[in-house]
Amino acid sequence: MTQQPHTSPKRLIIAITGATGSVYGVRLLEVLRDLPDIETHLMVSEAGVLNLHQEMDFKRKDVEALADVVHNVRDVGASIASGSFLSDGMIIAPCSMKTLASVAHGMSDNLITRAADVVLKERRRLVLMVRETPFNLAHLRNMTSVTEMGGIIFPPLPGFYQRPQSISEMVDHTVGRVLDMFAVPHQLTPRWQGMK
Repeated sequence: MTQQPHTSPKRLIIAITGATGSVYGVRLLEVLRDLPDIETHLMVSEAGVLNLHQEMDFKRKDVEALADVVHNVRDVGASIASGSFLSDGMIIAPCSMKTLASVAHGMSDNLITRAADVVLKERRRLVLMVRETPFNLAHLRNMTSVTEMGGIIFPPLPGFYQRPQSISEMVDHTVGRVLDMFAVPHQLTPRWQGMK
């Protein structure tokens, strides 16, 4: 079983890339900002910035204001590019197919994919909220490759058994499930109590 470093405060690396679903990255940052003893390190790709504007009318500075530390995606010499930087893992929300492919093939061609590579090599938790549909064979093979390396493929698919009443409830359900993977306590969605 993978041993997590249990940093204090808990450090989570968040990346927002150019797939649709920037709301997931933003909501993660909003929730984590309001929790004690969690330090967020954020990167946003250029395509991620475009999607933030298209989908949410956010500017780069709007999302950067939600993070504790912001890194330039081109700064491959940043602290999070090293295994000596202790973190509790990384979430790419959303994760484009380009980013998935770069992670799957160890490209480390920018700080997002380098940080993901570090998280994998240090046997820490990496969650990729991949966004594309339908998947082609290259997508599926890349997801298999990342899974074999220890990463977690987590498409942001809404659950309907809680009977969500809004898009924000669907987003919160998915974000809550991702936070569960890092043992981050939250009250975003009710827990399943079984069939009634």
